[in-house]
Order: sequence, then structure tokens, then C-alpha cells
Amino acid sequence: MRLMHTALPDFIAKMKDAAKKNVPGKNISIKGLENLQSAKMQSLRTGRIEKAVEELALRDDIDGVEMIVMPRVPETMHTVVIKGVGKDGKAQKAIVDVINILHPTEEAVLSDCTEIEDRRPPIGRH
Repeated sequence: MRLMHTALPDFIAKMKDAAKKNVPGKNISIKGLENLQSAKMQSLRTGRIEKAVEELALRDDIDGVEMIVMPRVPETMHTVVIKGVGKDGKAQKAIVDVINILHPTEEAVLSDCTEIEDRRPPIGRH
């Protein structure tokens, strides 16, 4: 599994390196991953996204790159674990429930963009 996935810190580092690869002054801001403590990204997709960051950073009319990561399906189901912790720091009881989270779609961040190239595969074919 190690060769098929890229750890979150490595993913972020790769994107920063890709932005500066050919133009050292270019920066990238990454939004949407702030709440993740750990994650694994698909290595193939990581490479494709890395190339896209590099492609944008190479353009003379672009001063910096902004990457926004958001769920593709706007309604996602999440498990919620609520733990009661005692004085000794050990969990005494846990309650497990679910919650639907409704996310904004890509239109929320694309409204000011004049040129959009959609490279996403059809849902279920990634």
C-alpha cells in the first residue's frame, strides 16, 4: 500500500515544490486540508495534481497558485465519536452516531475564474 498512496505531509510538500520548481518566487496556498491530522492521497492523482500546479505556476500571468480541496459529492456522511474521558485520561464511555455534512460545490470558488478546464473523470471512474 505504501507505493500506492502519498502521506498528507508529503502531498503538501510536493505541491509546494511543484509551485516553485521552475519559478522559485511562486507560492501556493492550500485550503481544505487544515482539519486533517493524517491522510493518504492517491499517488497517481497526486502526480497529476502536482503537474497541474506546475503548469499554472509556469504561466507568466499568474503570480501565485491557490489550491482548494473539497468533497466532490456535496453531501457526505460522517461518523461522529463522542468520548467521555475520566480524570485518569482514559475513555469511560463512547457514543457513536452519524451526521450528514452539506459542503459547498466548486461553483463557490470558481465564480471569479475566466478560464476553467475540468480534468475530473466521471464519478466512480477515478
